[in-house]
Amino acid sequence: MKKVITIICLFFVLMLQAQEGKAIPQISVSGEGIIKIAPDQVFISVTTETKGSDAADVKKRNDIAISEVIKFIKTAKIPTEDVQTKRISLNPEFDYQVKKRNYNATQTIEILLKDITKYDSVIVGLIDAGINRIDVVEFRSSKLEQYLSEARKLAIKQAKQKAEDFAFTLGQKVGKALNITDNSQGYFPQPMYDKSTLKMGIQNNGTPRETIAIGEINISANVNVSFVLE
Repeated sequence: MKKVITIICLFFVLMLQAQEGKAIPQISVSGEGIIKIAPDQVFISVTTETKGSDAADVKKRNDIAISEVIKFIKTAKIPTEDVQTKRISLNPEFDYQVKKRNYNATQTIEILLKDITKYDSVIVGLIDAGINRIDVVEFRSSKLEQYLSEARKLAIKQAKQKAEDFAFTLGQKVGKALNITDNSQGYFPQPMYDKSTLKMGIQNNGTPRETIAIGEINISANVNVSFVLE
């Protein structure tokens, strides 16, 4: 009796192994979903940079500049939770041509501007206050996750449509999805400006003019999907 049971068990094991080793007809396709939206936030990373031959003096002048910048930020009524000091550095720099040691002090501040209409006035105000380097201007959406969800759905729909087009031509049908890979990477335009470029945003009469066309940003999702072919 035990021998019979052993033979039956061995039979089922061999059957399972045969099924597992059997190739499943399938098709792999990619899909992309893009949502174009107008941004409602802007992330700004700015830096004060000071150079000189005396380390203490360089740091002092940089501290004074950043103090004026922070004062302006408070005047602009930007919430404190949307402002963060990111990096502070004081580094020696040796000029081998004149054989002289100089120092370079920097301090970076990051600002999330939730009222995008203030963009131009804030940029000009930061420059006037003492900022001499703008590292990043990145337009964002406060509803990013919502739009990403919509973009993912569009990507899946496109992938399935592609698979159905191929299968129809072959006289087959698309079955269930076997595997989904998300290759999405968020994209936001990041225009870069230096101080001289930003000064062009001030008219001769001292009033700010628009310095950039905000336009739209793309929220995109990219997927690879494998479907069973029936």
